[in-house]
Amino acid sequence: MAGLAARWGGLTLAGGFQWLSTTGALLALATASVVEVAAYYIPVVDHLLDVMAGPAAVVAGVIASASAMANVPPGIMWPVAIIGGGGIAGLTKLMSAVVRAKSGLVTGGFANPVVSTAETAGAVVTSIAAIVIPVLCLLGLAVLLFWIGRRARRIGLRKAA
Repeated sequence: MAGLAARWGGLTLAGGFQWLSTTGALLALATASVVEVAAYYIPVVDHLLDVMAGPAAVVAGVIASASAMANVPPGIMWPVAIIGGGGIAGLTKLMSAVVRAKSGLVTGGFANPVVSTAETAGAVVTSIAAIVIPVLCLLGLAVLLFWIGRRARRIGLRKAA
């Protein structure tokens, strides 16, 4: 999404990240996205992707965050991109893998396409919103982190009891 936004003039990429808006990069990233989404609908491949995609999601989060920080000094950009972009991407990937694993156990894998479709739709909407309305995304991120914190605390209290 960042590459497309830069290509269409809606996003200024940071120095060294202009390659994201090249035709080759856009074709490669689009192909990878289509293959990944299609693989979500094949249960065994879906599971393998969850196992392998964690580190890739973190790297992609770092690159996407850093690419959008034009005019930010590298001493600030990289720590924010690594902690914010990589951390949130990793957390999001972990949460989606847990949800899909649980839905797979409960439904024998039959609900995984529904979960995958919802995840893909959420990723597309969030990516577009992050470019179009970053303040709303920041607020949404704060709400999500608050919810995750409350959920983790409840799980911890249940295990302690």
